Amino acid sequence: MLTADRAAVDLRRQDAVEAWMAREKPDAIVLAAAKVGGIVANDTYPADFIHDNLAIELAIIEAAHRHGVEKLLFLGSSCIYPKMAPQPITEDALLTGPLEPTNEWYAIAKIAGLKMCQAYRRQHGRDYISGMPTNLYGIGDNFDPVNSHVVPALMGRIHRAKEEGQDTVTIWGTGEPRREFLFTDDLADACVFMLKHYSGEVALNIGTGNDVTINELAEEIARVVGWTGRFVHDTSRPDGTPRKLLDVSRLQSLGWSARTPLSDGLAQTYDWFLGALQRGEARNITG
Repeated sequence: MLTADRAAVDLRRQDAVEAWMAREKPDAIVLAAAKVGGIVANDTYPADFIHDNLAIELAIIEAAHRHGVEKLLFLGSSCIYPKMAPQPITEDALLTGPLEPTNEWYAIAKIAGLKMCQAYRRQHGRDYISGMPTNLYGIGDNFDPVNSHVVPALMGRIHRAKEEGQDTVTIWGTGEPRREFLFTDDLADACVFMLKHYSGEVALNIGTGNDVTINELAEEIARVVGWTGRFVHDTSRPDGTPRKLLDVSRLQSLGWSARTPLSDGLAQTYDWFLGALQRGEARNITG
């Protein structure tokens, strides 16, 4: 398996990607690289999110075509669906309504990548496919307290509250939005499955088919961490999309389903987090 570490290849640069592709000659590509972050990061750095993600997709997909890579899997995101899409969200909901405003720059870039795969399939006969993962969490996540996604952000805050003897932890927004969470090991398994068993234009949803409120997620993380305080809400922060649950029936009909329950995935993530803290390997943790 080949990887293109950001320290070795700037995936935003066509020349750097072309050189890497010519040298390594991959048989297939999983395009997971992206500039990502939570609500605050998306809303604060819109130019970075649309530029960097468009640049990555343009460079890699075009280079893959030029160098004869027949199979490529592009990973989109469930957040590219319309904000008020009917639940659970089917693949047909794409581009049927307005996006979540705080996330539209990232979403537009990801939609462009998905459409590039469809275009190269139609014009050049390339077997380029796309998957739409739901919210991801797991080992090696980014635990920055401001720019991370909700699972590592909450886990980091709750861990610090336990270590420092704090009685309260703040949840951004009302805590009522519902979200679906997929363990990263399950996503990796789904990617391999799709490379082997799927060839089509439709970007398949990848998820568990189950969701929880942010408040319920926080309570489960508190149980895993062993913190017994209470939660307060900062309602000056945006909630984002009210609900985001994927209809995963198409992928399930091909024979794949997620295996890791949320409680098990959170426990594995926290075990890694504790070890990474001891080794000084956890990314972007402050406080």
